[in-house]
Amino acid sequence: MSASTVIFYIIASVIIGGGILAVTSRKIFRAAVFLLFSLIGIASLYFYLNYEFLAAVQIVVYVGGIVVLIIFSIFLTHASGDEMKKPVLWRAVFSALAAAFATALTLLYINEHNFTATANATVAPTVKNIGLQMLSTTQHGYILPFEVVSMLLLAALIGCIVIAIKIKTKE
Repeated sequence: MSASTVIFYIIASVIIGGGILAVTSRKIFRAAVFLLFSLIGIASLYFYLNYEFLAAVQIVVYVGGIVVLIIFSIFLTHASGDEMKKPVLWRAVFSALAAAFATALTLLYINEHNFTATANATVAPTVKNIGLQMLSTTQHGYILPFEVVSMLLLAALIGCIVIAIKIKTKE
């Protein structure tokens, strides 16, 4: 086993372990920290594959934007150190079945797709080329996903505000 394979397995275990612990943790702050580790693992995978721009975007948008908003909203609530209640059994079963179905469907589509490189489509992955392609409105432009990321950040901000709203309880 080469060093490259060992590094990949370490990065993959950080990503998968952080994701599983983020979903199964009963404390909301710990879940956010585990999500942070998983997203940093994904950024390190991008660095490992020599996609520095995508790694930087991963760190800035997800780690620097969404996770910081989540942690900020957690600290604004009164019950930031309390344990979350246990999920209802049928919801946990439905979630596990939905995740298994989505994984099977993704693997099916990956196996059906023929990944062949074409000589004309090769573009150097520089920041300039990625930026031009990202903001392009041509057939292979990425302006729509760029706008979807901005909507994702807006949804995360609204979600953090909803989490941070203090509900008055009758005593």
